[in-house]
Amino acid sequence: MSVDVEMLFDAFRQFVGKSSLVPREFGHLFGQTMHALVKFDYIVVFAYRSNERPIDLYSTFDPAEHVIFVSLYQAGPYLLDPFYHTARAPKPGVWRMRELAPDRFFSSEYYRTYYVQTGLAEEIGFFVPVGNDITIVLSLMRRGETGPFPAQEFSLLRKADPLVATLVRQYCSDIGHLFDAAVAKQGRGRRKAKLNAADTVWRDLNLTDREAAIIELVLQGHSSESIGLRLSIATGTVKVHRRNVYRKLGISSQTQLLSIYLKQLNEH
Repeated sequence: MSVDVEMLFDAFRQFVGKSSLVPREFGHLFGQTMHALVKFDYIVVFAYRSNERPIDLYSTFDPAEHVIFVSLYQAGPYLLDPFYHTARAPKPGVWRMRELAPDRFFSSEYYRTYYVQTGLAEEIGFFVPVGNDITIVLSLMRRGETGPFPAQEFSLLRKADPLVATLVRQYCSDIGHLFDAAVAKQGRGRRKAKLNAADTVWRDLNLTDREAAIIELVLQGHSSESIGLRLSIATGTVKVHRRNVYRKLGISSQTQLLSIYLKQLNEH
């Protein structure tokens, strides 16, 4: 795909002279800029702060798609998303999903029960930390029938990263109040439980810290070998912990494990 210079200049023209933009305006202009460079099907812009529920700043989904890509995602699956963990790191830059995903991500229960519903061939994200523990992720998505992003288009997006990061920091850095408002809406009495749900979900099931850490990585899509390397323990030790967890919970599959995890999250 060749660069649409006229569309690109028109997007820049609309940015010039604007001292501020609401997220929807910014998302629209970002989309116009990206459409001038590469082909894609969807855009979604999420803001992440700590382990709080991500905020949807802008998206181009129809109502049915919005349920899968946004509403269902925000209900709990985001905690297992490689983009979420990269945003929390943080790890600035432009990244393909497959560059960030654990070694067993595409065979994980999270992928089979949630991510596959998106029907995506590929997702690429611009990761922009904006301060106050907030990272904004601007995702470009291509459906299965469209296919993955060609290497030359990905290279072009990486070249555009410094410009995108500058624009995001100029127009989207002051969004902490959106998270504060979401917390206030949940209610003062639920604030601590809601913010710490990801950290406490397994304690209610009497798992040790080590068991909880291993099971979180299992659900994210890490193999026993990958978990052992990350936690500096033997692969055999990882497998023993996994068997003990399954015995404690009275389950025999990762499908049941994910079901328990999401159920516990919804109760916090």
